[in-house]
Amino acid sequence: MKRILLIVGGGIAAYKACEVIRLLKKRGHAVRCVLTEGGSHFITPMTLAALSEEHVHTSLWDLKDEAEMGHIQLSREADLVVVVPATADLLARMAGGQANDLATTVLLATDKPVLAAPAMNVRMWRHAATKRNVARLRADGITVLEPDEGAMACGEYGPGRLPEPAVIVEAIDSALSRASLETIGKLAGRHAIVTAGPTHEPIDPVRYIANRSSGRQGFAVAAALAALGTRVTLVAGPVDLPTPAGVDRIDVESACEMAAAVTAALPAHIAVMVAAVADWRVEAVTQKVKKVGAPPALTLIENPDILAIVAKSPQRPALLVGFAAETENVVANAVAKRTRKDADWIVANDVSAGVFGADANHVRLVTANGVEEWPAAAKSDIAVLLADRIAAALEPS
Repeated sequence: MKRILLIVGGGIAAYKACEVIRLLKKRGHAVRCVLTEGGSHFITPMTLAALSEEHVHTSLWDLKDEAEMGHIQLSREADLVVVVPATADLLARMAGGQANDLATTVLLATDKPVLAAPAMNVRMWRHAATKRNVARLRADGITVLEPDEGAMACGEYGPGRLPEPAVIVEAIDSALSRASLETIGKLAGRHAIVTAGPTHEPIDPVRYIANRSSGRQGFAVAAALAALGTRVTLVAGPVDLPTPAGVDRIDVESACEMAAAVTAALPAHIAVMVAAVADWRVEAVTQKVKKVGAPPALTLIENPDILAIVAKSPQRPALLVGFAAETENVVANAVAKRTRKDADWIVANDVSAGVFGADANHVRLVTANGVEEWPAAAKSDIAVLLADRIAAALEPS
């Protein structure tokens, strides 16, 4: 059993907090609630108390609670602090380190992990101030989920809807798993190879073919595996990202260089091929192509298929995970790729909506057992969830 402190913000989506409580209780967790003044305009303390079977805290100035410094006790005794819904105002006050009511005082005083599920008008979510606040919170280590897209109570349509309660609860379980000391060292003694970023395929000594991959997801996977005690070899394409703590990094430019580095790094227990490797390269690279007359004709040849090479290697890892960046038929293409490449798992993501370079991702995990959709989340959270699943898969039976 884990202890959840649920802070209910002020917005029409506050009613969904009731279902979050019900699902958490069904999973055996203990839930205690802090109801903001805004939240009390939408649901009552009695409702939350009945669902949580706990006293509901509403004021920083409660004489009985604060006689024992209740806000400090609340902030420290939970395993996880969750904000549902996290309104634009609440996110702004969190990012600013304010402590002007019970909710923000608890959030500022806590030394436990914090997860926030945003809900607000689409224009508010897209406002530069909200983007800045969310980026600040994520940089501070707070998990901020991506809101759903759809029709809103205000009549507008777009991103800003509170994620569904079941999705929030899955994210809570993932956060609890990350926070649990039981996961530390689960992959100790293992070796993982992770690829990340794009590749640059030369056209001539000046120009190259590339793609928009930022490398952030692959670097996050390397960091998450290292946090579980894995020895990680990160083969990185040309990206400007800091090397995660405890990770051995090999920098490459082209697909051929990446294939050679991955092969040289074997054997490994785990291989996670996140890099967006170019499928083609120019056959002959000589002098700079001059702008004279008609456009030059480029002859392309196929690059080495790194995922397939590792799959066929006599040193094939115990768990081989590929990534599939798709713009259409995401699941069908990922299922086909898993079979075609003989991978154990494929992590599929729809890159048609600006995933490259973004902080968040929305993926499906394709295995021999079927397709599992994961909630949209920060790339770091996706990486931690994937690392936890890898650890579970490699546990002795």
